[in-house]
Amino acid sequence: MNGTGKRPVAVLIAGPTASGKTALSIQLAKELNAWVVNADSMQIYSDLHILSARPSAEEESQASHHLFGHVPSDQPYSVMNWLTEFEELLSDARQAGRPLVVVGGTGLYFRSALEGLSLMPDIPEDVRQHWRVFSQDAAAGALHNALGERDQIMADRLHPSDTQRIVRALEVIEGTGKSLSVWQNERSTPLLSTDESVRVVLSPDRKVLHDRIHRRFDLMVEQGAVEEACALWAKGLDPNLQVMKAIGVKQLAEATQGLTSMDWAVEKAKTETRRYAKRQSTFFRGQLSTWQNIDPLKTSEIEAFVETVKTAFSHRS
Repeated sequence: MNGTGKRPVAVLIAGPTASGKTALSIQLAKELNAWVVNADSMQIYSDLHILSARPSAEEESQASHHLFGHVPSDQPYSVMNWLTEFEELLSDARQAGRPLVVVGGTGLYFRSALEGLSLMPDIPEDVRQHWRVFSQDAAAGALHNALGERDQIMADRLHPSDTQRIVRALEVIEGTGKSLSVWQNERSTPLLSTDESVRVVLSPDRKVLHDRIHRRFDLMVEQGAVEEACALWAKGLDPNLQVMKAIGVKQLAEATQGLTSMDWAVEKAKTETRRYAKRQSTFFRGQLSTWQNIDPLKTSEIEAFVETVKTAFSHRS
């Protein structure tokens, strides 16, 4: 029990791709008789098993797994969708007296569970389409000028070259009549307090992580990643859908069409995965700075963390 008197209900495991999160999540789930909950924005998709590095059938058989592979590829899925499903799971787990092990590489999922999420409304598709087209055709600086005419607060905050965020700010001010700065201050209620969770970021040595990324992608190819990418590509889905942006999908599919060599596609996917891992690590350092950091390849650190978790949860009864 901690000083606030609140009992822990969840272990949160974040970390870059290929850092060993799945192994630790299953180990803890078995120790605590817990449910494993996915917090990775790609592992939710039903058609993206291999390339998203979802737990294998054998791994899933060792503990109860939730929010893995349950979303059709053509269905958009937002942080709010995840929060809604996580809230239901959390309620069920509390009633059943079961802890949760929440594991993944999508830092925004963790932040939204602990801090709440900006209550951003849906923007009409015609508004979004207008500003997407405008951004493609506009002269340099015109997009930022357009924002300044409508929302000076956000224009002052954003650099003229930050096209993506400027477009988002324009969509929001036109679609809702309120500045993005206002919406950012209106947040949903956090689902977990920090006192109710034990939190860790897995932070392996960069060179070791890169080696693991390379070896894992080679294994993915052996396990059928090319076939998975081609099957998804053949659906003819909107390339702007999140699932179509998964690393490896475009590269491998184009290689099978003769647009590139397979060797180039594999190396390109490995490079993109390394860059993604770097972005994840940067987010975790900046946004999850109060979380414990451990090297997953150091047995002593893993064992010490497992004991910390077991001690924290031993007071749940």
